[in-house]
Amino acid sequence: MAYTNIDDPSAHFQAKAYTGNGDSSDDTNAITNDGNSDLKPDLTWFKRRNYDNQHLLFDSTRGVTKYLTSDRNDAEGTIADRLVSFNTDGFTVKSSSGAVNQHDEPFICWQWKANGGTTSTNNDGNHSSVVQANQDAGFSIITYTGTGNTSTTIGHGLGVKPDLIIFKRRDAGTNNWDVQIKGEARTTLNTDGTEATNVLCTFTSTTTNLGSTATAEKNAANATYVAYAFASKQGYSKIGRYVGNGNANGPFVYTGFKPAFILIKGNSNYKYWYIFDNKLDPINQVDTGISPSNVFAENTNTNIGIDFLSNGFKLRNSATTTNESGTNTLYMAFAENPFTTSTGIPTTAR
Repeated sequence: MAYTNIDDPSAHFQAKAYTGNGDSSDDTNAITNDGNSDLKPDLTWFKRRNYDNQHLLFDSTRGVTKYLTSDRNDAEGTIADRLVSFNTDGFTVKSSSGAVNQHDEPFICWQWKANGGTTSTNNDGNHSSVVQANQDAGFSIITYTGTGNTSTTIGHGLGVKPDLIIFKRRDAGTNNWDVQIKGEARTTLNTDGTEATNVLCTFTSTTTNLGSTATAEKNAANATYVAYAFASKQGYSKIGRYVGNGNANGPFVYTGFKPAFILIKGNSNYKYWYIFDNKLDPINQVDTGISPSNVFAENTNTNIGIDFLSNGFKLRNSATTTNESGTNTLYMAFAENPFTTSTGIPTTAR
């Protein structure tokens, strides 16, 4: 078996830093990715880097006019002049919005490929869902209508057990983003608290149930939902845990690739989620992080520093947010390069 089946991760995930050009509501800005492969995204996650604008998430299942915000429990919004299109290799934004395109302001967009916007009805569970899946890269977008029945299962389309699924109710603004971790607890993307164990989903290679109770976050009767499912893929993505040591010489976490993106959350009260990527800080030490659970501008503080290595990452801080001593910390990482390609070519460190 080859070390990895994904020699070029940029075909499936890319981060793109860009500068807005909008002086009026009619200005458009076509952004081209700069990875080795073209990437037409199916999930785009936008954040202005230097100001307290909301995170905006769009996907090609719901369409370019429908957005959600990772830092709030708001219902899905509709707007026609933020994201215009998912392009062959990038995307186009519009307007002078401070969230996606204000003139001369810096932005970041994280992008994942699913199935090019082509969806299908999935009947693997006892309740149908609409799915577009990228099985090679372990990512799918799922939409469904809740039943209120505690025995409800839906198909996710990955063909393997997901490691993590992120759920969001679309039609009501009182329900948090629910993050379910395989075989473990659940946590909340838009808050900074500890994990909960009172409601667990179980995953199979084809389905997930929607919890031991009919929670409003995942399965209220007649409510509409979107879910993003992720499975680890050797040499491309890794979802796992590390235990912090509270030391500036922090733990090394093996992923099997040089990271392009790392999402971190410590299981402790008032510990922010953090995203680090290879565009916010192109060289080590990576000191620039963005919190998806808050509207804050990016944090450029050595106290949260991290090194991106050829085969994983190493904590270079004693901050309780990312390296609290003894804290079981969740991470989800995607690759810039596999540690070794399918033909045996190793990657180089920064």
